[in-house]
Amino acid sequence: MEHASLQDSSPTSHADKPTEILNNEHRLIERVLSAVEKLAQGPVAALEPWKKALSFIRHFADECHHFKEEKLLFPLMEEHGIPIEGGPIGMMLVEHEEGRSYVSAMLMALSLVEGGNEAAKESLVSSAQAYCRLLREHIEKEDEILFRMADEVISADQQKKLLALFAEHEAKQIGAGVHEKYLNIARELETAS
Repeated sequence: MEHASLQDSSPTSHADKPTEILNNEHRLIERVLSAVEKLAQGPVAALEPWKKALSFIRHFADECHHFKEEKLLFPLMEEHGIPIEGGPIGMMLVEHEEGRSYVSAMLMALSLVEGGNEAAKESLVSSAQAYCRLLREHIEKEDEILFRMADEVISADQQKKLLALFAEHEAKQIGAGVHEKYLNIARELETAS
């Protein structure tokens, strides 16, 4: 397994910087992307792994991870002179929306497949492949460029405050044990694919 060296713990455990949490979450998201890529290689048969992957993508990758970037990190970066419009943050936001459109297409196709529409399997697979390509490139840009910029412009005190805001978001909006739940889904998808 290519991710065997990845620590199987909550992405938020022992993080000193908000970007470290986001990086750790990227590693977990990549594990699920690998499982989705494997699902998209073979014929669409069992739908349960697809449902689990889409649940992970919608709830963990979008509601938890992207929320932290869009509502907490990016506005703070803008306060420190990194523009949202026309800059790297703007591009990340566009890509988040593009990813959401692929997820919507996958959900629609999955629903049609469940209803017996065999032709929708092709749409499910092509949307999944496009989503995985987009997200892998997106993650690389955030890890290599955007998060490094954030670390340079956000002071240590502000980073501590941002860590607290991340924890508050998870506690209030997502609920306790979310990382563990989605880590388990990632494990299940890895063993199933």
